[in-house]
Amino acid sequence: MIAYRDALTGDAEPLTTMARASFTETFGALYPPEDLAIFLDAAFGSAGLPAQIGDSTFAIRLALDGERIAGFAKIGPNAFTDHAPAEAAELYQLYVLQPWQGTGVAAALMEWAIAQARARGAAQLLLSVYADNLRAQRFYTRYGLYEVGRYAFPVGNTIDDDRIWRLDL
Repeated sequence: MIAYRDALTGDAEPLTTMARASFTETFGALYPPEDLAIFLDAAFGSAGLPAQIGDSTFAIRLALDGERIAGFAKIGPNAFTDHAPAEAAELYQLYVLQPWQGTGVAAALMEWAIAQARARGAAQLLLSVYADNLRAQRFYTRYGLYEVGRYAFPVGNTIDDDRIWRLDL
């Protein structure tokens, strides 16, 4: 049975381990090892995800299967101000490990993210998704998101073609 709760500072180590594993299992083969390492350290090292737990500008929700983190979602301030007002919210990450994909975990986390954006008074929710990640794009389409632009997403020295998607709340 999956339980959901907000991330606590004590979750930093298992959450970063899970986030690194999820990104690597999904995208790791696309990058040279040194670029992947640079990205993982920036996104999930001490100045990244762990520092955002407890920061009121971010909200992080965990999906737990017993003590194991099966997935998480993180929202925060909008960095895509060319595509929506600064007051919009951004879904930075929605990661689910493979054993829990297709079980409803992603849907529950997405519904939480939308509710959080609304509770924060945002009129839009934005996110970026890798251009070739068609599974994620189909998922976001089910929630009414649509593509509004492109984003050069850096993974180390590799630049991915990401698409910016928006939901009007």
